[in-house]
Amino acid sequence: MDDSPIEVRHGEVVISTDRTRIDPDAALALLRATHWGTGMTRETLTRAIANSICFGVYQGLELIGLGRAVTDLATYAYWTDVVIAPTHRGRGLGRWLSDCMLAHPELQGLRRVALLTRDAAGLYTQIGFSQGPGPLIYMERKPPGNAA
Repeated sequence: MDDSPIEVRHGEVVISTDRTRIDPDAALALLRATHWGTGMTRETLTRAIANSICFGVYQGLELIGLGRAVTDLATYAYWTDVVIAPTHRGRGLGRWLSDCMLAHPELQGLRRVALLTRDAAGLYTQIGFSQGPGPLIYMERKPPGNAA
C-alpha cells in the first residue's frame, strides 16, 4: 500500500493511518485479547499491516486500538482486526474509529464494505451496516495446516 498517512485528533487520542507507527508487538497484544486474533503470528500481522489501510488509535504513544481495511481501492473493502483495548472501551472510541474508517478518502465510492462480527452488530448497524442478504452464504477456504 502506498497511501498517504492521515491523522485525526479527538482530545488526547489520535487516529493515524501511518502504518510505520504501529508497533507490531502492541498490535499483536491487542489482537490476542480477542476471540479471533489468538492464533496470529507477528510475521503474519506485519505482512497484513504492510498490505492494508491501517488505523492505529493512540493515547500518547500507547496503541489502544486498531482497525484494518483490506481493499482493492476501487470496488470493495473488508474491515478486519477492528479492536479497542478493553481498558479503553465505553468511551466511544470504537464508534469514532469506525467513522474514521468510513471517511477515509481512498475508501470512498466503493460498491461494498464488508465485515464479520460476533459481538458488535449494534455498533455497526448504527453507522449504516446491515446484515447481508439471506440467500448469500459466507464461504471460506483454509489451506491445509493453516490454524489462523
